[in-house]
Amino acid sequence: MVQDAFEEQAALRVQRLVLVTGPSGAGRSTAINVLEDLGFEAIDNLPLSLIPRLLDGPARPVPLALGLDVRNRDFSAFNVIELIDRLTRRPDYAPEVLYLDCDADVLVRRYNETRRRHPLAPDEAPLAGVLAEIDLLAPILARADVLVDTTELSPHDLKAELTRWFDLRPDRRLSVSLHSFSFKRGVPRGLDLMFDCRFLANPHWEPGLRPLDGRDGRVQGHVAADPRFAEFFDRTRGLIQFLLPAHMDEGKSHLAVGFGCTGGQHRSVTLVEKMALALAEAGWPVSIRHRELERRIMVPPSGTDTLPTSGAKPLQGHAS
Repeated sequence: MVQDAFEEQAALRVQRLVLVTGPSGAGRSTAINVLEDLGFEAIDNLPLSLIPRLLDGPARPVPLALGLDVRNRDFSAFNVIELIDRLTRRPDYAPEVLYLDCDADVLVRRYNETRRRHPLAPDEAPLAGVLAEIDLLAPILARADVLVDTTELSPHDLKAELTRWFDLRPDRRLSVSLHSFSFKRGVPRGLDLMFDCRFLANPHWEPGLRPLDGRDGRVQGHVAADPRFAEFFDRTRGLIQFLLPAHMDEGKSHLAVGFGCTGGQHRSVTLVEKMALALAEAGWPVSIRHRELERRIMVPPSGTDTLPTSGAKPLQGHAS
């Protein structure tokens, strides 16, 4: 009992520290502001050479977030990795690396929209600087503890995503984000669990269902009519509900679960919609994201009508 009390006191002295980085234009400044709103002491663009002096000072009563920017004259991937390793060896710090990633073409588009020069290629087209920065940051990306891809995220979506990861409220329950996706376009980054739905009956082969998606009751009925659906759904729901408290005990604040199928329109969307309702009814904060449906809205197919998208949204009454 005395030992438990000692360990609890020691844990209270550990300083939580989040290092925030990523390519310019991916949302690092937005992330710093969000963390500050969540109760972190946030310092952006601090030279790497000054960080050891900052951290050798007295412990802070709140978590600390430091923004690392390639524009610093002493910035290098080697120096950042050395800093991460040094902090990891210190028992009085609990460091995490938050990496904001983004596709190169989207970064170029953002630079063109703002008409800013890229810090690594001020006299060249933005693409040259974007590619150079992505290459420079690759070793740090490999060390990321939390990876958030902002390619298809609005500032509001990014805030919601970071809130799920870093919300400090002690009474906050672990939240779940459910993602539908197409295996043809690759697996979304950052998933903790992933389930393959391609063995279920495919509404794509029904002409009347093909233009619809898994939010439609007729599509859901077709998928649920597969004899294997009920057992698959029950077992998957049971596994997720079993794991949620375990992840909470490990200190996690967010669990990302993906359901994939061939096109990301029917079966995976159906599973996400039904699973979201089941978990919300059990009292868990749940948000959903249908990646391929969002992409259809962003780039509508020629000659077809677009469907409304649910986007990254919380369920009514169970906001993340």
